[in-house]
Amino acid sequence: MSDDNTAHQAPGATRWLDIRHLSTEQLAGLGVSQIAYVRPVSLNGVTAYAIHAADGTPMAVAQDHNIAVATIRQHEMLPALLH
Repeated sequence: MSDDNTAHQAPGATRWLDIRHLSTEQLAGLGVSQIAYVRPVSLNGVTAYAIHAADGTPMAVAQDHNIAVATIRQHEMLPALLH
């Protein structure tokens, strides 16, 4: 059995991707349109919650964490947990 991702496959077969061999750019592009994360920010001395695409692109700001997560879901995206 080969671990080589370049092996020939039947048309329509699922191709497995080994993420250990992705470039930084490829990794950053994964899930950009499906995944977003929330992080606290300070705006004029008030805590707000910035919504970012998976690649770090800022998309919106909400006044509450729950509203930020709901906004992500409303746009059919998945909120990612950050530690």
